[in-house]
Amino acid sequence: MSKRLEALLWVMALIAALVASFSYLEMDLAGLFRSDSATQMLGYTQAFFPPDLSSGWLRQIFHGALETLAISAIGTLLAGLSGAALSLLAAGRLGRLAKASSRLLLNTLRSVPELVWAALMVLAAGLGPFAGTLAIALHTTGVLGRLFAEALENVPTAPAKALRDSGAGPVAAFLYGTFPGVLPQWVAYSLYRWENNIRMAAVLGFVGAGGLGQMLYVTLSLFQQPQAISVIIAMLLMVLLVDALSAWLRIRLA
Repeated sequence: MSKRLEALLWVMALIAALVASFSYLEMDLAGLFRSDSATQMLGYTQAFFPPDLSSGWLRQIFHGALETLAISAIGTLLAGLSGAALSLLAAGRLGRLAKASSRLLLNTLRSVPELVWAALMVLAAGLGPFAGTLAIALHTTGVLGRLFAEALENVPTAPAKALRDSGAGPVAAFLYGTFPGVLPQWVAYSLYRWENNIRMAAVLGFVGAGGLGQMLYVTLSLFQQPQAISVIIAMLLMVLLVDALSAWLRIRLA
């Protein structure tokens, strides 16, 4: 079979799968292009403008942004510390049983979505930022722990082996032979997850976890579109700022 024919078959298979998916989900694509649909969407969008920029509301947004930032930062920090500890086990540094157990735990933590963790934490700790922080920390521990473990498995072993051959203990060999090799990757992974967690911290507000997300949920529920668009703009600006800061830090570390 020629490569061109094989590529054509793959394209046809993808198109067939796409058509079958739309048919199975019973999606009405034509409804998006009806004149009344466009009119309704335009009318709803126009209700968001102009945004509410009153001083009192901006102060509330500022406090909500700080809360969202704190939730994401503390949750990521806790996850980084926990993930680093579990990654030593998941990388097989302390035996096969510890490796299998820790990998199972990490898989479980990251398999449960943040929204589910948040719902559970709200029941355990009540409404507010604490529940959102715990939800982010639990899920991100599973993600970072796996990434940290893979970095440990791929780091060159020669420096640590040379230190062990010179009489250094296992802790010293790890700190001076292995840790410097994985630290830049660990920091880069943590910064990237922090960016994601800021967005997720905003989403978690929809289940009562505080921050800008909770403000957005309340304003949308009460049909206060001008206030809602102000919150959305604040989310966008905060994400752009953190993305720029994270990129700058990664360049500095590299």
